[in-house]
Amino acid sequence: MAEKLKVALHWLASCGGCEVAVVDVDEKILDVVALMDILFWPVALDGKYSDIKAMEDNFLDIAIINGGVRTTEQEEHAKLFRDKAKVVVSFGSCACTGGVPGLANCTTKEAILQTAYHDTVSTSNEAGTRPQPKWDDEVTGETMTLPTLYEEVKPLDQVIDVDYYLPGCPPSEARILDLVGVAANFAETGELPPKGAIIAAEKSVCDECEREKGEKNITEIKRPHSFDADREQCLLEQGIICLGPATRGGCGAPCMDANMPCRGCQGKPEQVDDQGLKMLSALASIMGVENEEERSFEEVEEMIDQVVDPLGTFYRFNLPVAIINKTQAKTEVK
Repeated sequence: MAEKLKVALHWLASCGGCEVAVVDVDEKILDVVALMDILFWPVALDGKYSDIKAMEDNFLDIAIINGGVRTTEQEEHAKLFRDKAKVVVSFGSCACTGGVPGLANCTTKEAILQTAYHDTVSTSNEAGTRPQPKWDDEVTGETMTLPTLYEEVKPLDQVIDVDYYLPGCPPSEARILDLVGVAANFAETGELPPKGAIIAAEKSVCDECEREKGEKNITEIKRPHSFDADREQCLLEQGIICLGPATRGGCGAPCMDANMPCRGCQGKPEQVDDQGLKMLSALASIMGVENEEERSFEEVEEMIDQVVDPLGTFYRFNLPVAIINKTQAKTEVK
């Protein structure tokens, strides 16, 4: 049998759901244990960063990292694991495209701190206390340093070189097992897929969805909670914004199976430049917005206003890599 792979798992700016997803492979976790020696996994093992720092460069075979980068500490950790691992896998939506935390890129660090420590209804902070960059530890007397919060959330590959991507919020069991298969082949033969490969499908989620699809021509946008959607018919045709046409497949379309629309967590298909713009274009075409010159301004505005929270709808998982985010960044630099 080939020598076990030396593997580390780590999380940065994320919720922890990706960590749980790894365990959700159920009894197949035994196959993982047979294949890998997991040397670092904060959610499950009592490891220390000093253990990783003590390793020689490229000592680890694979580092699986979920979460984007929001702080100086997270950037330091990302670069540390890049130095110590032969292969780095960007695991989950937050690592691949910024994820839900990336929606914070539409505001500023100062606004976030102001809201969190002063403005919320439940906050009682008369002294105006905020996290301090440095303070003296009362027990040890040492001066402690708090990580700095960056202005933007960045996906992993904007900070370090990434070898492979496994999208999803969280990644599905089937795709996690695909990653295990890649690792098993690496252990056996030393061979890997082409650098930059995305462990998902090339086509869209619509290609995996089994709902009946016909002519898409809607006059209003509906929200999933407002009516009992037909479980057989395409959700878009029923007026529910479903990001299936603009989202990479590979998840197995579980949201549609649960009578809920695709949220876009798998990221954009290969041939799409911007996931949100692609979905906006698709929605405009089925709402007849392209014929807006035949409508009054009030009619067009009424149609647009039916989309509640456009940013969170079209860019829920991918704002940090979207064209709109890059354009905003350039504007601020000027």
